[in-house]
Amino acid sequence: MSINRFELVRESFSKKPAEPAVSGKKISEYFGELVFDRRTMQEYLDADTFQALTDCIEGGKPLDHMTADGVAKGMKIWAMEHGVTHVTHWFQPLTEGTAEKHDSLIEYDGKGGVIERLDGKSLAQQEPDASSFPSGGLRATFEARGYTAWDPTSPVFIQGDTLCIPTVFISYTGEALDYKTPLKRALKAVCEAALPICQLFDPSVKKVYSYLGWEQEYFLVDEDLYASRPDLMITGRTLMGHSSSKNQQLDDHYFAAIPTRVAAFMRDLEIQCYRLGIPLKTRHNEVAPNQFEIAPIFGETNLANDQNQILMNQMRYIARRHGFVVLFHEKPFAGVNGSGKHNNWSLGTDTGTPLFAPGKDAMGNLQFLTFFVNTLAAVQKHNALLKASIASATNAHRLGANEAPPAIISAFLGKTMTEVLRKLLTLPSDTSIEIAGKQSKKMGLVEIPEIFIDNTDRNRTSPFAFTGNRFEFRAVGASSNCAGAMTTLNAAVADQLCTFKADLDKELAKGKSLNIAVMDTLKPIIASIIDVVCFDGNGYLPEWHEEATRRGLDTCNSVPEMIKAFTTPQSVEMFTRTGVYTETELQARNEVKWETYVKKIQIESRVLVRMAINHIIPAVLEYKTALLKDVALTKEVFSDTSGCTGELETLAKISQYLEELRVGIVEMKNARKAANAIEDPYAKAVAYQEIAESLETLRRPIDKLEEIVDNKIWPLPKYRELLFIS
Repeated sequence: MSINRFELVRESFSKKPAEPAVSGKKISEYFGELVFDRRTMQEYLDADTFQALTDCIEGGKPLDHMTADGVAKGMKIWAMEHGVTHVTHWFQPLTEGTAEKHDSLIEYDGKGGVIERLDGKSLAQQEPDASSFPSGGLRATFEARGYTAWDPTSPVFIQGDTLCIPTVFISYTGEALDYKTPLKRALKAVCEAALPICQLFDPSVKKVYSYLGWEQEYFLVDEDLYASRPDLMITGRTLMGHSSSKNQQLDDHYFAAIPTRVAAFMRDLEIQCYRLGIPLKTRHNEVAPNQFEIAPIFGETNLANDQNQILMNQMRYIARRHGFVVLFHEKPFAGVNGSGKHNNWSLGTDTGTPLFAPGKDAMGNLQFLTFFVNTLAAVQKHNALLKASIASATNAHRLGANEAPPAIISAFLGKTMTEVLRKLLTLPSDTSIEIAGKQSKKMGLVEIPEIFIDNTDRNRTSPFAFTGNRFEFRAVGASSNCAGAMTTLNAAVADQLCTFKADLDKELAKGKSLNIAVMDTLKPIIASIIDVVCFDGNGYLPEWHEEATRRGLDTCNSVPEMIKAFTTPQSVEMFTRTGVYTETELQARNEVKWETYVKKIQIESRVLVRMAINHIIPAVLEYKTALLKDVALTKEVFSDTSGCTGELETLAKISQYLEELRVGIVEMKNARKAANAIEDPYAKAVAYQEIAESLETLRRPIDKLEEIVDNKIWPLPKYRELLFIS
């Protein structure tokens, strides 16, 4: 039975918004009520257990079995008061999503009944099947053992009737099989590298934190229309569809009034996220129709990343309650903007000092410049690797599409900071670095503006932009796990800081004062980066690609080729020095990335071909038959076809596009068959990249036919129906 597209569209526009959940409380009164946070720990744990757990979280001290049992006991009481019946180790395998296996809390009581129990062993460790997740050959089918281990630094939370324990996921032989393990290693590395430098400026500093603020973009579509588009359901994007007469060209959707149904969804989402301790701050319409954005207050990187994964899961659940499906694909619709997940990243100390903001005095400003310059040096040295960290089959549609940064990693500083760096190169190393307006001017003074908000423009074409007190990694895709980019960035910066500290120690050993030694160490770095990785111009211009090549930046736009950056000698040495990845783990992850790339393109190719055969061609033939009957009837009545010029021209176009489609289908099937015979993961990915490029070729005749075929016959909801929510 065929789907009545018009009935689906009518229903989607007539739906009433679901009523948002009403708590009757201020946000502050229920924020974090589903999280076993510090406030809850103090209430449900005895003093010794609470102190031991705090020492573990803040100082990295291990938990003994007795303490783990004490934590589990209090956690179980709290969870059961919230209706929890099951527990799961919640982890992040190499699938870009999350995973969980639920176990009930019950055990036999020895008297013919059951009791609820949660002990320290169950809290601390479980053993899921490691062979059924992507591992790049680290685990074979007959080598199933893997372990999940509790991450106490990320609070346990409740989802439905289940207690979710954030964990790392490692193989039986110790390799990381997830995103969290390398991220935590990278955060440890950047802390250990930054700490001795910070202590030169402030001996009271005991820890350095990495912070993340993500901006999650997404699309919403009506679930009934979604269900009638096999390409959306299976691949997350439309593989065919002619652009709507109106899309985003009037710029009338960005920051416009949020549609009523969407606002109700957002409100429900926010309430649930607040209960889960996720500090959502911003919501608004994005540029494209049906596109929106949500963003939180900044948080510690590991926790912020976990919260983003929780948010994405909650969005999927709650959207369905409101008659929507949420799309995280970077480019679900051709011809309108795609979705990213800007990662705003910074470093700060346990004393409350932000390391990417000017200080209160000359030494504070020198510390700021130290971290600012070394971050740029790390980005320059590892620009290809940073690009590889955000490369995927889906993000490839977005990067460089005049809506997102190009596939070249450069850094935007703005006029003010560019001038500061250039001025530093020309002045003596004992030059005082002050904040403008704080002290009187004197010869040789380098002034850093006190307020950064409006002293420079923003550059949306830059993949790595300095925005005043942080860097914004704008190239991360909407569907990505932030940990991929954050692991690479923090590791690269950690390695560069170690190099800087070693060079600085040599200068200090010469008897130089700290400020002169720092400047003498920074100046060669500034000179090496200022005209290479620093670029404030238009990244969309073809001239920039030529200039970037001349500067020595990586300009490769092939995803399979980008991924190879992980296993270059330079990358392997950096990751192993910092302890973030072993060489074996890097090789395995490359295989996972190539395999994932192949499978995603393979699925898209299969879906497009089958939709063309099962949906498009039958509808086109039906319309063609109707036209032929009309022409035949005209000839029968009037003895000629002189009155059928339009019909005959349309029939000719239909035949032309049908032939293009049939030829394309055969070519794609043959290309896929040849690619599937390739065993080498990289070579296979390269072959599938060619197939990915041919998807647009196969799409072209379908989109042309959509404009010709009778609207009543066309079998799929069109862009004009999918892209507008009433």
